[in-house]
Amino acid sequence: MNSAVKRIFPLGFPWETQDPFLFCVYHLDHYPKGNEEMEPAVSLEGRNLGNDFVIKDGWRMYHGLTVPGFPAHPHRGFETITIVNKGFCDHSDSLGAAGRFGEGDVQWMTAGRGVQHSEMFPLLQTERDNPLELFQIWLNLPAQSKFADPHFKMLWHEDIPVLKEDGASLKLIAGAYQSTEAPAPAPDSWAANPENQVSIWNLLLDPNATFSIPAAAGVNRTLYYYEGDKAQLLDEQISVNTGIELHPEHTITLKNGDRSSGFLLLEGKPIAEPVAKYGPFVMNTQKEIQQAMEEYRITQFGGWPWPHHDNVHDKSEGRFARYPDGNEVRP
Repeated sequence: MNSAVKRIFPLGFPWETQDPFLFCVYHLDHYPKGNEEMEPAVSLEGRNLGNDFVIKDGWRMYHGLTVPGFPAHPHRGFETITIVNKGFCDHSDSLGAAGRFGEGDVQWMTAGRGVQHSEMFPLLQTERDNPLELFQIWLNLPAQSKFADPHFKMLWHEDIPVLKEDGASLKLIAGAYQSTEAPAPAPDSWAANPENQVSIWNLLLDPNATFSIPAAAGVNRTLYYYEGDKAQLLDEQISVNTGIELHPEHTITLKNGDRSSGFLLLEGKPIAEPVAKYGPFVMNTQKEIQQAMEEYRITQFGGWPWPHHDNVHDKSEGRFARYPDGNEVRP
């Protein structure tokens, strides 16, 4: 194995990550046409509704009963970064905030001391299929930020730099490339301090295109090959659905094969603190996990101000973000 490569591993569900990241999930669902209620306009018979994670006919309902997605659930102690390449996500939360984002948008949500939210995938198109492609990345918070106020920020597609270079298209969701910087992340994020060198890149390569990832120091770096067939990483042949842990001190040159390819890069300085996890809670000790569970039982992290736990917004809504103070933003 090349000295620049630490490890090559198959991609499962979720994807393995390195500190400061907790994990990453990749959703690719070829949803059919929707009906006027934004549900699949086909029978749901034969699905394990409420826990439908097995791909059937190219798609899943997840925990949704009528609209696909994830009804209200809590988080504490970390951040979710949701990148929607195709399709749409409807966000509702216990602070009264809401949004619809997709087609290249990114939501950066700091759970901090605790929040409930729902993430539903409305099927807005009734005359054609509704493909959904998204990544959700869990980024840890250091102990000093685990009780930060909950917050979410929209990175609209129009505001995220996309760099074109000799058959490569690099979308800068976090970090920098050469002289170009990504939009600022949420304010309490580990990524908000440039010294932590957090980078999230979505890299698309045309057939036979070449791209080099510059060397860095003191970070954990993982590259995920999620779309395509085969590519060359230095002198290593890699196949799609593969993760590669890299030694960051090396410049990494990728040469794509004969099909268009997609790669996700996650890197950052490790937080290097103990991690205690239980479902949607990520703290530093088991005692803190028990405290989080007890507090959620008592307070529900503010309760649920929406009529349904699988709340979706009006079908006529475009992309928007409505914050707890009532301020509404559209791209």
